[in-house]
Amino acid sequence: MTAPEGTSRRTVLTAACAAVTATTAAADPHPAPRAVAPARPVAHHSWTSCADWAQGTARGTRVVDAVHPHLAIDAPTGRTERTDPRTGRSTTWEHAVWTGPEQALAVPASEVIPSWNAHTPPGTWLRVELRGTYADGSRTPWYLMGDWAAGDGDVTRTSKNGQRDGRTAVHTDTLAVTDPGTRLVACRARLTLYRTPGSRPGPLVRRLGLTVSDLPDRFTVPPAPPALPGVHRELRLPRYAQTVHAGRFPEYDNGGEAWCSPAASQMVLEYWGRRPTARDLAWVDPAYDDPQICHAARATYDHAYGGCGNWSFNAAYAASYPDMTAVVARLTSLGELEGLIAAGVPVITSLSFRAEELTGAGYGTPGHLMVVVGFTADGEVIAHDPSSPSNAEVRRVYRRREWENAWLRTRRYGSTGKELTGSGGVAYLFVPADDEERRRALAAVGIR
Repeated sequence: MTAPEGTSRRTVLTAACAAVTATTAAADPHPAPRAVAPARPVAHHSWTSCADWAQGTARGTRVVDAVHPHLAIDAPTGRTERTDPRTGRSTTWEHAVWTGPEQALAVPASEVIPSWNAHTPPGTWLRVELRGTYADGSRTPWYLMGDWAAGDGDVTRTSKNGQRDGRTAVHTDTLAVTDPGTRLVACRARLTLYRTPGSRPGPLVRRLGLTVSDLPDRFTVPPAPPALPGVHRELRLPRYAQTVHAGRFPEYDNGGEAWCSPAASQMVLEYWGRRPTARDLAWVDPAYDDPQICHAARATYDHAYGGCGNWSFNAAYAASYPDMTAVVARLTSLGELEGLIAAGVPVITSLSFRAEELTGAGYGTPGHLMVVVGFTADGEVIAHDPSSPSNAEVRRVYRRREWENAWLRTRRYGSTGKELTGSGGVAYLFVPADDEERRRALAAVGIR
């Protein structure tokens, strides 16, 4: 669970839209009707194959044709000195750069969320940057979306605060439009791979994905009727409560009280049989139960954000396990989520609500992650909710309509009546890379 109600990832856009709406209403008592949003205002673009990587411009990188094709350092093109934002230590790194093609977006976007799957051995890390193109042909600056490594011994994993150009801004893991009259029509990605000078190998990048969207501002969403009887199922996942870890390792966002995202990620990873090794967990106090949750929190912590809830970093953490594919996605209906559950894919979902808006939760939140593991015969949502008093109480059944609205809406009212924002269907999707059935389930929601 996140901090108390305040500025969220979509707050700036929401405020700008509200201001323009008020101005327009005052100037014109009969404003033109709003354009109807496309049937599915979400798309996902990805680079995973040799042909995909070959579309980009390589400066010192090469494409490796393997079972899982990937981008790697061929011959470094230069050296860079980086001062670590946490330790203040300056280190020299050699690097190579891959710049993707100018990708026309299937949906003119108000938001772009990147995710990547990479292997970063000790002494290596990578940088992910995005540059958007506006409809008038002008471009954003290159925005830093993350300096990332699976471990934290060489570099501090971090996003970057304060990036904006007057029309767009970076909100931790999301490139967001802040001017309501603006949309991005194309986007370009840049990956810089770093390693200790003279060492081998460097980072390996197997997947780069961009989830783009232009969701309508809405306080309620149309209900999706339950799937046909017999389709519903409940997946068997481990149950981990973040609250069990309250006070542990407060340097990672005040300890377990804020660890909903890593706890959810760990539940799904263990469903797929992926767990940290004894060596990974050696730093955790052996008196602590479920030490893998402490490990997941440390492995997803974002220095600039000051928390473990960076969506892109959680997907990257999941993909640091062998042969896992992980993406940050946006789903547009409960029907899409039901299709994934029917295929055996648990879904980590981001939602926000007041206490009275989700019966049985017992709390309110401006942003929280929980895992949907199934549906009852009546279509109610079965979730593993980390914000529970104990592991035994993690399994919850939530009313379908309440849960659906809390997850999919983009606008809501906080406890003081202030207009706030919602995640608009954000989800983490983790599946084994070689599982064809589950990959087809992802393809059904637009992710290849």
